[in-house]
Amino acid sequence: MIGEKRLLFLCTGNSCRSQMAEGFARQMLGSEWEVSSAGIEPAGLNPRAVKVMREVGIDISHHTSDPIAPALLAACDLVITLCGDAEDRCPMTPPTVQRRHWPLEDPARATGSAEEIMAKFRQVRDEIAARVRALATEMDQAVC
Repeated sequence: MIGEKRLLFLCTGNSCRSQMAEGFARQMLGSEWEVSSAGIEPAGLNPRAVKVMREVGIDISHHTSDPIAPALLAACDLVITLCGDAEDRCPMTPPTVQRRHWPLEDPARATGSAEEIMAKFRQVRDEIAARVRALATEMDQAVC
């Protein structure tokens, strides 16, 4: 039953955090969830996000950086914002749409050497994985 429930990850640029969250959720939540991501101001897929996700066996290279689609937003069961800007600027949703906020650091703003920047991407990736894993466990328990 593909697409029984809809989950949208929302971030400012839809380039890193929301893309990684979408990749993990597609893997962990199962086919009953239709998972997507969008941005307030789409900025294109960040190649470092693609690289760190590939390191854990998830290919997000085919993802696109998309703007919020109001119809999708209104049709979602759950919207998760991943940055303060998206939380503040997310359009109104119907009361039937559950909203959550995961305040995650933006790895695209990391500074330092190439390895230090990649370390920040990996740190954020791993935090997203843990949050999506906890969400998957919660959803499994809610069904039982």
